[in-house]
Amino acid sequence: MPLTCVRVSVLIPRSLSVARRFVEPVNRTIYLKSPQKFFTTAATARHINPKMFIAEERGSAYSPDYRVYFKDENGPISPLHDIPLWADAEKGLANMVVEVPRWSNAKMEISLGEPLNPIKQDVKKGALRFVGNVFPHHGYIWNYGALPQTWENPQHVDPGTQARGDNDPIDVIEIGERVAARGDVVPVKILGTLALIDEGETDWKLIAVDARDPNADRLEDVADVERVFPGLLRATVEWFRSYKVPDGKPPNRFAFDAEPKDAAFARRVVEETHEFWRGLVSGSAAADDISKMNVSAPDSPHRVERSAAAAALAAAPPAALPQPLPPHVDKWHFVSSL
Repeated sequence: MPLTCVRVSVLIPRSLSVARRFVEPVNRTIYLKSPQKFFTTAATARHINPKMFIAEERGSAYSPDYRVYFKDENGPISPLHDIPLWADAEKGLANMVVEVPRWSNAKMEISLGEPLNPIKQDVKKGALRFVGNVFPHHGYIWNYGALPQTWENPQHVDPGTQARGDNDPIDVIEIGERVAARGDVVPVKILGTLALIDEGETDWKLIAVDARDPNADRLEDVADVERVFPGLLRATVEWFRSYKVPDGKPPNRFAFDAEPKDAAFARRVVEETHEFWRGLVSGSAAADDISKMNVSAPDSPHRVERSAAAAALAAAPPAALPQPLPPHVDKWHFVSSL
């Protein structure tokens, strides 16, 4: 098979002392036998999709100005509106935008209200949010992110959960062995879903695995998760119940007695939230708090020229060294009962 030369932007640490926390973009030419294989650099493993997406960090990590923007081969895009939901619709593989790598604590999420919807760190009561480490867990126990082109409509009351949507793209926990990088776009196989009820709102948590993971072929449905990764589903429920307790909040609750629903059920939820997103980006659904700027959505009144998207990215602050993590991030919290 002939080699293919691909010019990509990869991330290389500025120095060994900050390799875990800060990376800067440099260009590197990688030769690949196939566009569907991993390649590895000094920083991380990356995946080349037929449609390639690049994450670009701006501002200083762990500060209010930090953002992660996204580009395709033609320039800046919105990860919410311009990255397709399906990586391979025939195979049922969805694109997952990684917001939080496994074992990290900073609560990063797609910014709904900002042009181009970059990833930023969530802020509550004027403080940047870090999830607590509730014994025996440390940070997020899977790669955590969202499916693009989905929206949990807050005007829709789900008949199963009897609660409205939470006004966010649908969340994904990716259970594969690789620790992803923030801003990765990962093709995932959907295995099932949990229905978290978060402050009275339906907050679906899709269970998925990177389609390239060594165990992906052994996982087709949520029942396979317990067989291949015994204890992970139980730990996942425990994590979601307890992660807000260190902040003085009560344990979260679930619909369906915290029993995960199967892959077929989860795919129906994905399709439903994709239709809600279509209404959002077309303007037929009201959501004034969400930026709908995009460069690709057909028939969207919010579609802009590439130059306008480039201008939005150009206005962002330059990349800078990260701020030190607060000391409380490493504290372990012990919860006697849930």
